[in-house]
Parts: sequence; C-alpha cells; structure tokens
Amino acid sequence: MLMVGGAATCACESPKAEPSIQRVQAPKPEIVRGPSNGAPVDLFVKAEIERAGPEKRDVVVYVGAKWCEPCVRFHDALVAGELDAELPGVRFLEFDFDTDQAALAAAGYQSKLLPLFVAPIDDGRGSTNAISGSIKGAAAVAEITPKLKALIARARAQRSTKVP
Repeated sequence: MLMVGGAATCACESPKAEPSIQRVQAPKPEIVRGPSNGAPVDLFVKAEIERAGPEKRDVVVYVGAKWCEPCVRFHDALVAGELDAELPGVRFLEFDFDTDQAALAAAGYQSKLLPLFVAPIDDGRGSTNAISGSIKGAAAVAEITPKLKALIARARAQRSTKVP
C-alpha cells in the first residue's frame, strides 16, 4: 500500500475477470424400447444408429427379460440414474427376450445367456462385439458395468478406424 496525502491507496492491479468456463455435460444414458410387434430389428437399430450420430451417442442393443435378475437390476439402475457417470451418452436399445426372440435372432442378436449387450454394426445387425450373462445379486450391476464400458470402447475404436 502507498500513502498518498494521508490516504491509503493500493498499487495493485485490479483483478482481471476470470474467463468464463462452460462445462459441457455429457448426456445421460437413455433407454429406447425397440419394437416388439415383429418388426425387423435391424431396420430399427440402423435408424437409431443414424439418429445417434449427430448426437455423439454410442448405441448398444440390450436384451433382457423380466425373470432375469441381473437384467432387472441393470435396467433399474439405469432408470434410477445410478449409471449416469459410468455410461454417459449411451443409448440402450432395449428388447425383451421373451417377446422379441425371433426378430432378434433374424437380425443376429443371439445368446444363451442374459442380459445380452451388443454393439451393432452400421446396417443394424448384431456384431461379435458383445457381452452376455452376469452374476445374480446386488453386485450384478457392478459386474456388468466395466465389461460394458470395454465393449463401448472397442466399438468406438472400430468406428474411428473406418475410412469415411
């Protein structure tokens, strides 16, 4: 501080305004119910892949069943927002194994175990980039999540190596 004519003045520079930081929050994961009226699954999935592109969302086909405990736990955790931080921007295309089994099989989505998660190929058909099955009990979601994150990472890597 300087004393000028008996008054204290500050020789400091005035504080500069901090630049405004805009935080972009990734969209929350979402569930889109697939058609269950026997409509072709691959056409629906292809349309959802195209819709997800500009939104920068990952698309995962998710097949579960009401009687499958890990399926119900995963679905409920997703709806409750418990996976928002773990799976941001993922669009889950949800199908019920019991009602959609024939249409899913025709599009290449098959497994002996549930839940089934598949990163589809661009034409909407199933790929080999898939995980299936889980443990029962409260740890099911925690067991599925890292495997699902790896599946999504593989799908992103495959997309980034494609020549446009």
